[in-house]
Amino acid sequence: MKSIFILCDTTNRRALELYGSANPAITPNLNRLAERGMIFDNHWCGSAPCMPARRDIMTGRLGFLERPWGGIEPFDYPLGRILGHGNVHSQMFTDHSLYLMPGGENYINSFTCWDVIRGQEFDPWSINPDKGGIRSDCKPDGYKGTYAESYRANRAKVQGEQDYPSVQTLTKAADWLEENAGADNFLLWIETFDPHEPFDVPKEYVDLYEEEQTASDVFWPTYEPNIFTEEETKDLNLRYKALLTMTDRYIGKLLDVMDQNNLWEDTMVIFTTDHGYLLGEHGYMAKNYMPPYNEVFHIPLVIAAPGVQAGRCNALTQNIDILPTLMEFYDVPDSVLHYPLHGKSLLPLLRREQEVLRDGIIYGYYGKSVGYTDGIYTYIRAAASEENRPLYLYAGMPTILRQSLGADSIDPKDYDKIEMGKFLPYTDYPVYRFPADVIHYNNPSQEFSKRSDHNGENLLFSLREDYDQQKPIRNAELEGGYAAKLADCMKRHDSPSEQFQRLGLPTSN
Repeated sequence: MKSIFILCDTTNRRALELYGSANPAITPNLNRLAERGMIFDNHWCGSAPCMPARRDIMTGRLGFLERPWGGIEPFDYPLGRILGHGNVHSQMFTDHSLYLMPGGENYINSFTCWDVIRGQEFDPWSINPDKGGIRSDCKPDGYKGTYAESYRANRAKVQGEQDYPSVQTLTKAADWLEENAGADNFLLWIETFDPHEPFDVPKEYVDLYEEEQTASDVFWPTYEPNIFTEEETKDLNLRYKALLTMTDRYIGKLLDVMDQNNLWEDTMVIFTTDHGYLLGEHGYMAKNYMPPYNEVFHIPLVIAAPGVQAGRCNALTQNIDILPTLMEFYDVPDSVLHYPLHGKSLLPLLRREQEVLRDGIIYGYYGKSVGYTDGIYTYIRAAASEENRPLYLYAGMPTILRQSLGADSIDPKDYDKIEMGKFLPYTDYPVYRFPADVIHYNNPSQEFSKRSDHNGENLLFSLREDYDQQKPIRNAELEGGYAAKLADCMKRHDSPSEQFQRLGLPTSN
């Protein structure tokens, strides 16, 4: 048996025709895949943003209550190594360059073979010095949004569509699949950074949305409340869809190889994303610093597999379910695991042997509000105090995004506040326990020095009557019931005890 896993970063569910979008992107090839497979209507991200979501997927466990962005931990047992017990060759193609930076350790080297295409976003790939030495980021006059000299230098190497990193990624993956179509027992893992910002895309894709075009030339949102005009916001949405359309085109090349080699007969294809993205909704741009709204955490999932009838599934599912699904697909037993998984195999749902997988899920960003849904309501629980404490970060791999948890983020006088011990209930591996107070995170949207200004209240919404989460429900009895459900779900996902105190919930037993 063979499998193909496709993760397109930052794919908004609400931009997809297959999810009934009122104003969809042009994605004929994702529609083509959906016509063959099961569309999961109630699929959710667990930990966000990018790297926390990947750790969830590759380990089958939720991690956002323990730590923020970081590498695969020494005690983690990731997907590639687990599938190796079934003699499954795992091949990765990706242009997610953050695997190569601090906070991205140990992900790619769990695969049998991997290829990282360079040049996306802030990737320090091709920037040169100026007369003063290190080149500084100086926005051009009148420029609005995020700007980086490293990105300008990377894009200078793009001479045509075939040079875009995501295009290279999908093209290489399609070529690999064509070359190895006769092989068996492999996983082809494909990640494109697109349609993640910046929404820089060839003009021909923008022109496909001619009726929506404006005079704006903005293409890179900032991680803060929306600073753009109505016309600029419209243009950012357009460019996002155009970038998704280009990505879809090259997914089509992969599906063509499937068709030409009759690979549908013995190959499972999974399409999903790590998280969504706000493009003006709730007054916000991007992700991370605001409450865990549906736009970011309710994500697409489509699975086509041999013997699976096309259709839709409304069961509550989560990205942590990918690993156990692949384990069952390749007959890899649970006995190879080093600890219990939080995820559950989706195969019983695909085979229509059952309709329900779980009764509720939790999700969120480390050190921010925590979300819960049972598919009927969504409940968002904020930190009880502005101090956002107590809060600890647990790690055996002491890095966060582009920083080590050492000299570049902690004052040496605070080193004696760092503890080491067996603090996690599911492993005897000793880890560092960092008080959040001593960490200086150089990423403003993800920092946790206090309760986020945008995460100051508890919020309860009806998914059926107010999916866009515009009208919080004020009902103390109902909220109390959902607070209890949230606490119970946190316990079942091995939450550190201080998280209950931070959120003002009953302390874990």
